[in-house]
Amino acid sequence: MAGTVRTAVVGASGYIGVETLRLLHRHPGVTLIAITSERYAEKAVGEAFPALAGLFPGLVFRKLDPAALAEVELVFLALPHKESMEVVPDLRKAGKRVVDLSADYRLHDWRAYEEWYGVPHTSKELLAEAVYGLPELHRDAIMTAGLVAVPGCYPTGAILALAPLLAHRLIDEQGIIVDAKTGISGAGRKPDLPYPFPEANEGVTPYGVPRHRHLPEMEQELSALAGIPLAVSFVPHLTPMTRGILTTAYAPLHGPAEQAALLDLYREYYRGAPFVRVSAALPSTRNVLASNYCDVSVRVDPRTRRVIALSAIDNLVKGGAGQGVQDMNLMCGSEETLGLEGAPVFP
Repeated sequence: MAGTVRTAVVGASGYIGVETLRLLHRHPGVTLIAITSERYAEKAVGEAFPALAGLFPGLVFRKLDPAALAEVELVFLALPHKESMEVVPDLRKAGKRVVDLSADYRLHDWRAYEEWYGVPHTSKELLAEAVYGLPELHRDAIMTAGLVAVPGCYPTGAILALAPLLAHRLIDEQGIIVDAKTGISGAGRKPDLPYPFPEANEGVTPYGVPRHRHLPEMEQELSALAGIPLAVSFVPHLTPMTRGILTTAYAPLHGPAEQAALLDLYREYYRGAPFVRVSAALPSTRNVLASNYCDVSVRVDPRTRRVIALSAIDNLVKGGAGQGVQDMNLMCGSEETLGLEGAPVFP
């Protein structure tokens, strides 16, 4: 990366936006020159978020004003779905590269977006330009992209758990079941029930069954890997922890398979993927906390002739802001790991 990239974070006061700020603070290839928030407009970063006090001297939240982004080269959009597509067309016309952390450009088919999100897609012309920002699958395309759609947290965990099996045609594509557990931060920074601590603590609750909005995104990418359209049964659960997603995926095997051989296949598939750690040990969200790593493992159940693929990510990092920074690095010709080298937090 020659010099630093002049960057802005739009919608910087939600969990993903704040996580993006945290990661960009230690990024040597970035000059952060603008941050926006309607809620905290005119407040300094440390005033709104004391955890970041002193880290961004002189930087103040502003309401979104395109004029304030005139000198920006790359924009992170940490806006809710529907709001991003109101901003992206003008940013692209102005020549800005965009890393969109919302769902607005993840689905290639605008009809699927309108079906699952329940709102009209007003930026259909940019869907063909948008690259799905999962580096482990689309690294080359991301490197030349002007608009990258950062994957959702659930699809990230599920796709990385299943990709080697589908790519090597080892499983029945129509028999996939994905079970995932997420921390409460995955719901965003809002006070709605059932997300406050007294409502969520001491319980594990399924939701979005059987039509969670991340399902078509999951199926889009897994179908591309399989080479045929497939359908996935997906059940997400809310768990009483702050961060993390543990994904357990089940699928029938086409034939006999040995666990050691599958682990070797996974290691080979993710060779060159710096943030995917394949291990014989079962993954845990604790071991990826606050990092951009995805821990993956696989088990064979010979009794049922099924494979069980597992992954763990931090939903705010590899499932959000960290993956967005990883995409930015690729877009800007930097080392993919730049600014993301931090180890997980333990304990």
